[in-house]
Amino acid sequence: MGACFPLGRWELDTDKVRSPQEIAQRIRQEVCNVCLWAFPPRTTAAEPSPLAGLPDPDGVAEALKGTRYAAEVVSLAESILAHRFPLFGDTRETGQTIEWRRDYLHAAQSGTRYFRFVPYLNFQAVGDHKIVWELNRHQHLVVLAQAWLLTRRREFLRELCLQVDSWLDQNPYMRGMNWASALEVAFRALSWLWVFHLAGSEFEAGFRSRFLTALYRHGCYLETNLSTFFSPNTHLLGEAVALHALGVLFPSFPRAGRWATEGARIVSGQMASQVREDGSHFENSTYYHLYALDMFLFQHILRESPDSEAEKLQRMVEYLAALLGPSGTLPVLGDDDGGRFFHPYGDRRRFGLATLATCGALFDRPEWIANRANLFQQAAWWLGPDCLDAAPPATKAARESCLFSGAGVAVIEEGNLQIVADAGPFGHGSGGHTHADTLSLVARLGEEEILIDPGTYTYVSDPVLRNRFRSTAAHNTVRIDGLEQATPGGPFSWTSRPEATVLGWRPDGQGAWLDAECRYAGVRHRRRLLLVDGQVLFVADEVEGPPGRHVIEQLWHFGETTRPVAPGCLRIGARSMMTLQRGARMELSVGSEYGWRSPVLGTMFPSPVLSVQFERDLPALVWTVLDFSGPAETSLTVESPGKCVYRANGREITVDYAKDGPPVCREAVR
Repeated sequence: MGACFPLGRWELDTDKVRSPQEIAQRIRQEVCNVCLWAFPPRTTAAEPSPLAGLPDPDGVAEALKGTRYAAEVVSLAESILAHRFPLFGDTRETGQTIEWRRDYLHAAQSGTRYFRFVPYLNFQAVGDHKIVWELNRHQHLVVLAQAWLLTRRREFLRELCLQVDSWLDQNPYMRGMNWASALEVAFRALSWLWVFHLAGSEFEAGFRSRFLTALYRHGCYLETNLSTFFSPNTHLLGEAVALHALGVLFPSFPRAGRWATEGARIVSGQMASQVREDGSHFENSTYYHLYALDMFLFQHILRESPDSEAEKLQRMVEYLAALLGPSGTLPVLGDDDGGRFFHPYGDRRRFGLATLATCGALFDRPEWIANRANLFQQAAWWLGPDCLDAAPPATKAARESCLFSGAGVAVIEEGNLQIVADAGPFGHGSGGHTHADTLSLVARLGEEEILIDPGTYTYVSDPVLRNRFRSTAAHNTVRIDGLEQATPGGPFSWTSRPEATVLGWRPDGQGAWLDAECRYAGVRHRRRLLLVDGQVLFVADEVEGPPGRHVIEQLWHFGETTRPVAPGCLRIGARSMMTLQRGARMELSVGSEYGWRSPVLGTMFPSPVLSVQFERDLPALVWTVLDFSGPAETSLTVESPGKCVYRANGREITVDYAKDGPPVCREAVR
């Protein structure tokens, strides 16, 4: 590897060829950055508050008073008054003085060098950048402003101003950790935008001037440091959304017109490049899909998008609705960075419901509003109190199974059962937010999590755990001879990746059926799923590869208490049963190498995992049956490699995959 230079967040690998356009832009960036650093821009703008273009905050607060949500906001604000900050599912206490460049989890702190020389991905030097940046997004300041509106308690307003002053004192313009990422600058600018809209009318004149000057400088930084080449994904999108919002909502800023135009242009381009025709986001991460959807949605509200973009935005919502399923919780496939575009507080498993409800009110799709309370967190503040008149339909429409071909994600639904299968490619570019989880399943039965994705845990604090949580063995799929589907090249890249292909799909009443394959390292794993009567899932794993004996290993990660009840049979939760083909070596463990779960970044706890190993000559086919009907006793007989018979509670189901195409399924009552 060649030498590295900190140029425009660009670790310049001299072994990699850069285009003349990229080199020219990065040089321009650095010249402009030095000028901004040496001569910080100023403004005499005196924008009124509330901001024209956003709903009247007093009307929103009045409509929300007395709700459970309002009480939660006030309680959260009181915790922030005491400098107890909810971060990534835990509470961090900073003491009386907030050290804004400190990683409070790992007791690490960085200085105020020029931002290009801050090694923000070096855990040893600066701590975990995600921990530092999450607090510095200042989304908690929006909570203080909301609490002020709901209660008119001035201590919330005073604390807000004190924290902004403290931050400005400790983070000189263009210096230190909190200027090292343009996306983080964008998040903070959006938070300040909301703070000014909700409470700016109460700011004292001197503080108001300092605040608006600092916000203007954020916009100048963003205009100069857009991630056009560094990270043209949600980074560039979020930056452009913030730049556009500053231009639209602060028209007296000297560069407002340019920011509004440039931001809108970039967002339109990113809608075309980042969102597939099926509505899925090109990172192939369900959490980043939600991130991107919120970003596109907020920009659409500020500037009504062209019809083609609005239609694509609604396809993103359709994909989100399918992922949330009957439980209303997001199955986390791929990375989850623990953040949220707006109000990252409350039950994070259900963050998607607020986005879905906002879209339901905006696009007149009541079926997307599961509950009126889902409108409180986001829709009311973005759309105004009138949106609270929207109501979910009296009766829920039947949901259908569907395949999102661009993402390669199949969602199988029957009643309160949801199965999500990932048969798609790795994400765009280096696939940095994708996990090696091809052909993995997630299964939920109502509120019960039967098969889970273990999560992400970390990006940079522990390289071993970073790779373990995104490995093949950490997912409900198959390894052959212990091989991983892909080789990590760094915390946000892969040096090899599998080829994934959907071979067949049927969502109709004969039983939802998916046939897909994954090729890597000279082997082919083909997985066929068949749901019979909406209750019994047959999983057929076929492996082809080099001749001779090989170890075929299925990994199953459970979200509920799991216990063996008979040889080859396990009870999962209250009702579900897994029945395994005989002849395997099985090990059920909790807290073993892969027996861990991370519900939020930085947190992990033991979780049950089952390893099922067969030694077979290839090609070989292995059967597994998941029964969600609550059977007392089950048995699985393999009559030939492509044919099995499953018996439970007096029923006998025969599935025959003797030929390519849909399976032949026969049922009988004994």
